[in-house]
Amino acid sequence: MSRLLIGILMALPFLEIAGFVVIGGRIGLGLTLLWLLAVGMLGMALIRHGGLNALTKLQTALNEQREPGHSLIDGAVMVTAGLLLIVPGFVSDFLALILILPVTRNLLLRHAATHFETRIYRSGGAPRGSHTVIEGEFEIIEPEDDLAPDRPTRRLERPDDPL
Repeated sequence: MSRLLIGILMALPFLEIAGFVVIGGRIGLGLTLLWLLAVGMLGMALIRHGGLNALTKLQTALNEQREPGHSLIDGAVMVTAGLLLIVPGFVSDFLALILILPVTRNLLLRHAATHFETRIYRSGGAPRGSHTVIEGEFEIIEPEDDLAPDRPTRRLERPDDPL
């Protein structure tokens, strides 16, 4: 799977150039530039809206103590589609369209869910802000000189030490 993705990424610039030649030759320079400008602006709006929407869904899922995985992957797919729309070219626009469509996005999400293991760790019943403090005293015991004559003794300095 990763070799296929690397192959697609390496071939993408050549496919984009071929798309410009073929499609740009048919619709003309003006419409090609207008298309690229409009789709780039749509990509920026999709990144902004998709990213903020994903953050809102993530916060809601965490507040309700639900699994946030679907909203994270959905947001990442929408931001990826927005980035593909910003990249100039017709092939990347087609790939972004595939990611934006709900049918293919849900298919992709189901496929991705099979590769991830999700665990939710929840804390115990203690409410936030409550801390347990255990107070106590300690004493440093120095080794006896006759038991360990070769070991140098050291005394730890403490601010409350009367010596």
